[in-house]
Amino acid sequence: MLRVAVNGAAGRMGKTLIEALAENSATQLTVALERAESTLLGCDAGELAGIGRNDVQVSDNLAAQIDSFDVLIDFSTPLSTLHNAALCAAHNKAIVIGTTGFDAQQLTQLHGALVPIPAVMAANYSVGVNLCFKLSELAARVLGDTADIEIIEAHHRHKVDAPSGTALRLGEVVAGALGRDLADVAVYGREGQTGAREQKTIGFATIRGGDVVGDHTVLYADEGERVEITHKASSRMAFASGAVRAASWVAGKPAQLFDMQDVLGLN
Repeated sequence: MLRVAVNGAAGRMGKTLIEALAENSATQLTVALERAESTLLGCDAGELAGIGRNDVQVSDNLAAQIDSFDVLIDFSTPLSTLHNAALCAAHNKAIVIGTTGFDAQQLTQLHGALVPIPAVMAANYSVGVNLCFKLSELAARVLGDTADIEIIEAHHRHKVDAPSGTALRLGEVVAGALGRDLADVAVYGREGQTGAREQKTIGFATIRGGDVVGDHTVLYADEGERVEITHKASSRMAFASGAVRAASWVAGKPAQLFDMQDVLGLN
């Protein structure tokens, strides 16, 4: 039985992860973490997730429970993830990271911290989204030299970063397939007299509202035709079950930074 810790246990994604772990016969939640100021510290994690009591109390101290888990799944904030990654590295624990919103300096720090341990880091853990990454790469190679490429994403009103990590990853995949640097060609929103569209740019449009779990579309628009690759998530369980799959896969792997494409055998 794989022992799993979940950081951000009281959040929307954390609760779904706890449910996904309970539904998987090969995994067991043994540590549930929340921020120190949370009013839910001490609560039963199973009851918090709505699946019934599991006798795992929500705490704010990963270090005190470092021997109680094999893999940490972390969907939280950049600062919290950086702290936990350093702890996991110091104690040879594998980690699965779904946190987004890192800046360039934080990413460099995180990659350095992860060197000694097996880790999976992905912008999105949905199997369907990762298939879309592969399809978007193929479409870019076939259509990208002449088509105008736009990436449209929509999420719930509570999401704090934009564009989404998944949208940015789609942009990186498409740009890489075309031999472009996303930092040079990305256009994040348009307003006013922008002039004609530059063909090599990759545009991003962001929508925030309601309870949208996550919609992503890569649009390839050419003269006389257009191709759209779209993924729509109707439940966070799509992401949670993928993250649990990644945790099961990475346990026992050599020290290396993997992504979900590795987990699914798509690389």
